[in-house]
Amino acid sequence: MATFISVPLKKSSEVDLVKPLLKFVTATYPPGEEQAEYVRAVEELNKLRKSALGRPLDKHESSLEILLRYYDQLCAIEPKFPFPELCLTFTWKDAFDKGSLFGGSVKLALASVGYEKTCVLFNVGALASQIASEQNLDNDEGLKTAAKYYQLASGAFAHIKDTVLSALNREPTMDISPETVGTLSQIMLSQAQEVFVLKATADKMKDAIVAKLANQAADYYGDAFKQCQYKENLPKYFYFQEVLPVLAAKHCMMQATAEMHQSALANQKKKFGEEIARLQHATELVKTAASRYDEYVNVKDLSDKINRALTAAKKDNDFIYHDRVPEVKDLEHIGKASLVKATAVQTPLSQKYTDLFEKMVPMAVQQSVSAANSRKADTVNRLIGSMREATNLCNGVLASLNLPAALEDLSGDAVPQSILEKSRAVIQQGGLQSIEQLIRDLPELLQRNREILDESLKILDDEETTDNELRGKFSQRWNRTPSGDLYKSLRAEGNNFCNILDKAVQADQVVKGRYTEHCEMIALLCKPENELSAAIPSANPAKTLQGSEVVNVLRSQLAQLDEVKREREVLEGEVKAVTFDLTTKFLTALAQDGAINEEAMTTSELDTRYGSHTQRVQQNLRRQEELLSQIQVSHQEFSALKQSNSEANSREDVLKKLAAAHDSYIEISSNIKEGTKFYNDLTEILLKFQNKCSDIVFARKTERDELLKELQQSIAREPSAPSFNVPSYQSNTPAPVPGGPTPAPRTMFQPQAKPQPPARPPPPSIPPQAASASVPVSSPMAPSNTNPPPVAPTGPSQAQGPPYPSYQGYPGYYQMPMAYNPYAYGQYNMPYMPYQAQGQAGYPAAPPTQQPYPYPQQPPQQQQQPYYPQQ
Repeated sequence: MATFISVPLKKSSEVDLVKPLLKFVTATYPPGEEQAEYVRAVEELNKLRKSALGRPLDKHESSLEILLRYYDQLCAIEPKFPFPELCLTFTWKDAFDKGSLFGGSVKLALASVGYEKTCVLFNVGALASQIASEQNLDNDEGLKTAAKYYQLASGAFAHIKDTVLSALNREPTMDISPETVGTLSQIMLSQAQEVFVLKATADKMKDAIVAKLANQAADYYGDAFKQCQYKENLPKYFYFQEVLPVLAAKHCMMQATAEMHQSALANQKKKFGEEIARLQHATELVKTAASRYDEYVNVKDLSDKINRALTAAKKDNDFIYHDRVPEVKDLEHIGKASLVKATAVQTPLSQKYTDLFEKMVPMAVQQSVSAANSRKADTVNRLIGSMREATNLCNGVLASLNLPAALEDLSGDAVPQSILEKSRAVIQQGGLQSIEQLIRDLPELLQRNREILDESLKILDDEETTDNELRGKFSQRWNRTPSGDLYKSLRAEGNNFCNILDKAVQADQVVKGRYTEHCEMIALLCKPENELSAAIPSANPAKTLQGSEVVNVLRSQLAQLDEVKREREVLEGEVKAVTFDLTTKFLTALAQDGAINEEAMTTSELDTRYGSHTQRVQQNLRRQEELLSQIQVSHQEFSALKQSNSEANSREDVLKKLAAAHDSYIEISSNIKEGTKFYNDLTEILLKFQNKCSDIVFARKTERDELLKELQQSIAREPSAPSFNVPSYQSNTPAPVPGGPTPAPRTMFQPQAKPQPPARPPPPSIPPQAASASVPVSSPMAPSNTNPPPVAPTGPSQAQGPPYPSYQGYPGYYQMPMAYNPYAYGQYNMPYMPYQAQGQAGYPAAPPTQQPYPYPQQPPQQQQQPYYPQQ
């Protein structure tokens, strides 16, 4: 898309590391294998420096690896060699200075390994930026590599910014000054973010993500541009004069990219006006970059892409959507998402790092450090242990003397401060009115829950009762799970709720009883201070211990003891906070003296670090011992005076009751609030239980209706009882059928035969069961010639209910007379023989026939009453 910025390398003068370092090694270590190893290490270090700094470096990862290894070695040897004493000077040139008179120092030479480290790290960042700029950004591997090294470069420059002043102890050259390296770090971070934008675009990530990444990159470039522009000395460099337009162009291009992808997101959200506004803004940004910075960046591809999108968006909006195009200032800000972070500089930086002087620190140093740490831990534990033991002793003595509780109230007439605080706390929480209102609300909440639970159990009871009645009527035919068995779990749950409510009622009674017990004192706490003071009995001040000298002395001693305890706490924290490391001193001692006197050095260091703390701890312990002795003597005198005074007992009792009332109020208030919350939560649970009961009862009712319908149809389809000759004396009283739902036998009537009418179409065939089911049940009617014409049904009617045996005298069906002809045109008026059971009115005759309906019709159904219980 555009040119990426890289940083030039610093150049160093040649330095011979062998002579000064070998001089130290030969002076410090005796001849032998160890010394020879260190000599080889020094020579290897010198070769490593020549490879890293003595020749031009290729823009390749292998060259960067050499720089990283050299930097790691410098970090490793810095505490091991006395570089200030070795007179080893490092000379470096300014990376940006071209020899101008106004460019500051061209070279800087310092006898400091910190300066060497800083300059090498600068080259690490510079070479990393060059390697990243050389990557092919058209493939995923190149994008990843570029992002990695730009972040590494940013981290290197940021580390120099934080450490250069302390490492050099003087003003550095401009290229490694905090201002310059801070700006370079920001530039590298911006380019890393841009690489992620390119990768997100290549990976076809969502437009919202790409927009946020690009907007963050634009923000980074904007910050870098400002740092370059407003720093005092940076614009003087030709390098930064070339960098400034690139940063400005990148800022515009990244912002345009963000607007372009955000416009695509607006299109997805059907915000076509916003889409056009963002694309127009992106076009303006690209035009700005092209007009001002065309020689630095190439924006043709981005410009073409934005123009194509804008043209299409305008065309669609003009012809289809007609959405209003908002102003740019009215557009919602695009979010930001940063995927880059400056790589922290933590040694070793090289993955192939091996410390050339790893064995330079002998075992004596490590053993000395371990022994020193052990001595330090013993000292700290001894001091802290003695202070804690003294604190425990002090607390035990005071507890045995009941102090300072015995001195709580000695005024005799004034209200103690603790009681006033308790009174204010009760008033602040609402006093009696608040707690009484909560108590009044409890019965209503309880009643509400009771009603919900009772209603839930009632619907279960009603359904179970109906089920049992039908089971008794239909016996084995009622073949479904008994409600009693089905509702066991629900009834157990309901009983559990009943027990919970019963226990809640008992708890409410306990709380109410406690409130009644302390109500008077709670009311007293709610009164103003003057009324509260008047209600508390006043002891005669002259006869109390308020003005007693022993009380004043005892209070003073307790205050001094508290001060001693607080001082101990401070001391303990200070002792724990002491930290030091003797490694450097041991290395220095080894380098200077060739040997380490660990005990002497550690003891001296411990005395220096903990000497004052040890003295303060001893003084503190002695002071506590003296105070405890004085307190015991004073307490004996106080106890004697207190036992001789009995007039303050009533006042003390009232104060104790007031304190107990406050505690009870807090507890009662908490309990009632918990009870209120309990009832409210239980209401929700019971409503769910009620819904569960209602649902299962509704399902059972639906099941019951279906089963009743099946039984009705089953009974209607049962074959009739066989015909038999009925004696004449029983002709009007059919024999009852014991048990079972079998209907009464039908009466067979044989009238005389009649001539056949002219031929007619055959009537529809009707099964015997359907014919018998179609026999109407109605009140007695007049002869057929006087009956009004019946309403024609749309089809065969269903039976209106099973003939339950429990209905006494239910008439059985009877067949039509054998000689009856529905096609007789009315010339044959056949009489109907009514059937009458015992104790029942005559059963109606069959309805009259009509020509349009060549089969018997069922009378209106509303005249028949159902014979099963209504639900």
